[in-house]
Amino acid sequence: MTHIATSRPFGTLLGYAPGGVAAYSSDYDSASDSEYPKRSAFRNYVDGIYMGYKWQCVEFARRWMYLNHGYLFDDVPMAYDIFNLRSVRDIASNTRLPLQAFANGSKRHPQPGSLLIWEQGGEFEQTGHVAIVTEVFADKIRIAEQNLDHTIWPDGRDFSRELIATITEEGEYWVACSFNDALILGWMIQTDDDRYAEASVETNKQLFSLSSHYAKPLLEPQKSWLNVANEDEAAYVHALHGHKLSAAVADQYRYYVLSKTAQDTLRRATNELHGLFMHATDYVLDNEALLDKFNLPRALLPKIRQSWDNRLNQLITSRFDFAMTTQGLKVYEYNCDSASCYMEGAKIQGKWARHYGVHEGEDAGKDLFNQLVQAWRKSQAKGLVHILHDHDPEEKYHALFIQQTLEAAGIESRMIAGINALTWGESGNIVDAQGEVLQWVWKTWSWETALDQIRLECESDAVVPENYQPASKKGQAPRLADVLLHKNIMIFEPLWTLIPSNKAILPVLWSLFPNHPLLLNADFQLNEALQESGYVSKPIVGRCGANIQLIDQDQDIIEATGGQFAAQDHIYQALFPLPLVDGYYVQVCTFTAAGKYAGSCLRVDSSMIISKESDCLALRFVNDEDILQQNQPVIKK
Repeated sequence: MTHIATSRPFGTLLGYAPGGVAAYSSDYDSASDSEYPKRSAFRNYVDGIYMGYKWQCVEFARRWMYLNHGYLFDDVPMAYDIFNLRSVRDIASNTRLPLQAFANGSKRHPQPGSLLIWEQGGEFEQTGHVAIVTEVFADKIRIAEQNLDHTIWPDGRDFSRELIATITEEGEYWVACSFNDALILGWMIQTDDDRYAEASVETNKQLFSLSSHYAKPLLEPQKSWLNVANEDEAAYVHALHGHKLSAAVADQYRYYVLSKTAQDTLRRATNELHGLFMHATDYVLDNEALLDKFNLPRALLPKIRQSWDNRLNQLITSRFDFAMTTQGLKVYEYNCDSASCYMEGAKIQGKWARHYGVHEGEDAGKDLFNQLVQAWRKSQAKGLVHILHDHDPEEKYHALFIQQTLEAAGIESRMIAGINALTWGESGNIVDAQGEVLQWVWKTWSWETALDQIRLECESDAVVPENYQPASKKGQAPRLADVLLHKNIMIFEPLWTLIPSNKAILPVLWSLFPNHPLLLNADFQLNEALQESGYVSKPIVGRCGANIQLIDQDQDIIEATGGQFAAQDHIYQALFPLPLVDGYYVQVCTFTAAGKYAGSCLRVDSSMIISKESDCLALRFVNDEDILQQNQPVIKK
């Protein structure tokens, strides 16, 4: 609630909470464009540690805890998510300390320093809210906070407001919210004492165990089941030489299952990790020393930063690669630029299940197509979208599938195989064979393909241009780089996706969020901890599992792949092998649409390293009870 008469401009000091921690106005409408010219200017760091966005409620709570106690709670998507946390990280010792949640009305009363948490809804729609408890009385509590109103605290006061409280005869402590449409969840206390705390439900680890199942054999197993009247399905049948999901005949009936709890975990992990990767991207673009490690042509850095500032919310889709085991869920990397498997995930695995009569659980990619359609509708693409793809059969059916999502979104598109049909036209624009100017482009090529051309061109010059622009040559064919880096052409996925797709982002993430449960230890240098755990050597830029080495604790090579990326710089990531399930190593992938979870699929291989040749097999999500029942040991009488 904003009090207009006394509202202070963004960044105005409102007061000091106990410990001398400042609270500031978060009136974003009054933020100065010159002082805050871009998004990164709103990020606040203390001692090089990220606190949050200036000057939101979560930022204040994290900064207060750090300055007064030296620990932090994990980064969260929304303030109400804090109530689900159960630990904080002690920065000095890099250890975890217990964090207990007490519901409003608990017999464990709040105390100074507690985090008071509001549910989403009402005054705090979508976000919830968090404040620091400064004093506790029998009939009231005092709190300090940011991002509620933008008024200066009265002189001599180290809190922003008071809330009415009541203690019942049973000793329960209840706090009233000052807004009728908001709800206080309770308070968080860093303590070992869990009496009266909300229970931390231990999830049965078997719910994260993949299992292999088989459909019943058909009388006519070779019967066609994909509709070749649809261009994308016809291209898929051509690429796989038949109506099949797996290239291996022995696996035509095989599929895998995971629990609904695993599905929920994947959904939350995907959404959280997207936010972490976006934070790390912003951090890298503001840190020249880190940016150098990404091996990007310096002439393109202004374009990458411009893309980040202007097109952050124009991501259509991306893919995370996970290892899901009973020991935990770990992300390997983020394919944020030119990911694959969309058609297999959104269309083929569902049609396979219907053909083979598999009704167990639900299709892991059933919502993906519609979510991609919605992402296109939210995008700024107007008019004709040109779909650029290579002559590779897989890229063709992938491109045709994306064309289907564009059509469903009401957006006109045109397929372009290769770039030989394109020419430089009038006024420096690039046109297709029909004379249509390219303005919007979706591509299967990775950005890195174009960058190789730019490196050769720019780095051979004595002076590197400040901001690279392709040179127009009327009537001649453009290069791929000319198309992708043309100032009048908007590319999907945007140029900034070069940063989160580069494996150099992995050590950055670990440095920003050390010991995060979804991340693996990663470094630019091979350190002692990685040697002790075993590690994976990865080129910072690579595709399809090329040039990867898996090294065990004895420094022996477990597995390795060749490829064209051997000359690239490498990073080192802790070894966390894929689970071996019924003869195959299985990698779970999740897709995003506009940065949110949109579906899942999986890749399998007899090798520990997933590659371009690895099969996609159907994934089904089934009820937890069915998973646990299947995993019950058989008792022989």
